[in-house]
Amino acid sequence: MFAPGEVISRREVLHGDLWLSAPVTVVADDGEVLATRCDPGAPFHFPEHPFGPHPWRAHRQWGGSIVLHLSRADTAYGVWKFFETDGTFRYWYLNFEPPIVRVDGGFETDDYGLDLIIWPDGRREWKDVEDLHHQRAEGRITAETVGEVLATAAYVVDLLDRDERWWSDWDDWTPAQT
Repeated sequence: MFAPGEVISRREVLHGDLWLSAPVTVVADDGEVLATRCDPGAPFHFPEHPFGPHPWRAHRQWGGSIVLHLSRADTAYGVWKFFETDGTFRYWYLNFEPPIVRVDGGFETDDYGLDLIIWPDGRREWKDVEDLHHQRAEGRITAETVGEVLATAAYVVDLLDRDERWWSDWDDWTPAQT
């Protein structure tokens, strides 16, 4: 487990090779849920990759929001809580991605492109739906992975419809708490 306050690396790995890394700060780690924080200005590192440049390659650092990232090793999506730089809550953001793998100094995952925004009023908005299929066409993911992501998305919608969010313990968390 990682210690609160420890700076670790969030790594996107594609086809076994590191594609992007960025520093994040551990908020909490109970062995099941890893909570990290990414702050504006966190630098991106893009090593050369056999697949080619990362889609975010034009960005040198994380943008103008504070993000709490919640992940579990057995969950094929990360739960991100976005805040303005003044600490005002913006929305929940479910990022469909491979389950995290803990490694020395951080964790590894990737990004399937499909996202679900949950606005403060409970309204839901799908984002980047077409990215899932573009990634398949480009060879980043397989048709089987597309099916798995869509099944996970349906499962998440069912959880939300039943108000069974495993991340609800973090509803009251704000950036001022770290």
